[in-house]
Amino acid sequence: MKNGKKLSQLSLMDEKSYSGRIVTHYGNQLEVEVLNGPLEGTTQRCHQRSNMTTLVTGDLVTWKPDSTNTGIVMSQADRCNVFGRYDSEGRFKPLASNLDCVLVVIAATPKAYLNLVDRYLVAIRKLELDAFILLNKVDLIDANKDQSLQRMMQIYSDLGYPILKVSAKSRLGFEALEKQLTGLTTVLVGQSGVGKSSLINQLGSYELAKVGNLSKNKYKGTHTTTTSRLYHLENFDLIDSPGIREFGLTKVTKQEVLNGFPEIQSLASNCKFRNCSHRNEPSCAIREGLNSGAIFQERLDSYQNILGTLD
Repeated sequence: MKNGKKLSQLSLMDEKSYSGRIVTHYGNQLEVEVLNGPLEGTTQRCHQRSNMTTLVTGDLVTWKPDSTNTGIVMSQADRCNVFGRYDSEGRFKPLASNLDCVLVVIAATPKAYLNLVDRYLVAIRKLELDAFILLNKVDLIDANKDQSLQRMMQIYSDLGYPILKVSAKSRLGFEALEKQLTGLTTVLVGQSGVGKSSLINQLGSYELAKVGNLSKNKYKGTHTTTTSRLYHLENFDLIDSPGIREFGLTKVTKQEVLNGFPEIQSLASNCKFRNCSHRNEPSCAIREGLNSGAIFQERLDSYQNILGTLD
């Protein structure tokens, strides 16, 4: 891990000064894990002071009891990082904070989209976190029918992204998954219906999260997770996040998008023209990379698609 040890040590240091950690929230109320004192290890329903910024799962806070059997969050520690997405109006919606890595979950159903995974990878690279790609429901994969999925997995494997393949139904591949996550705080992200809640249930060996069925008509998942939630498992922490249809990158820069495509970034500076669009210009190192096999056409298409959505 590039940053995992550093972030985990910082969290442990902050826990000595802060008395709670946000587990999840319910409307105006927060569920706070008590980190010290006689109630250590329990959770407390709290409100936050009105002058505070919006708190998210993973935030370290100080809180105090009030007179109504609830508590009040008084202050918040500085975040190591915060992962989130932008809505259709361009507003940032934080999902989780103080992370070591991000696990991008895809599945045999619903259909996986390379461009969606790439959008996650751009955001993860911007945070300087490590990314893992997890293929769930491998028991449902038909090699003859799922060639686009196989192609996608081969592309990411060739690019050096760690690939994990599991089945939440049969626990296939879970030993390798647990080993990969040991000692880390990881957020699970992905489309609705890819099985994030089922993964957590299996990793926890009992039903921790409500599981929804796939919609039969379009094989799109039901939104069973409506807010992020932290789960303490035996050797690591997992944060489940709401499933999404799209993942916007409206506030990232062109350079940050390029950083998220390292194989393109490594060749872009060799183009003859500084403002090369990598489409039809002569002496384009990216087009040459396509011909040599150093760059995949699918990734270049995805890169240009993301650039086209920026403000």
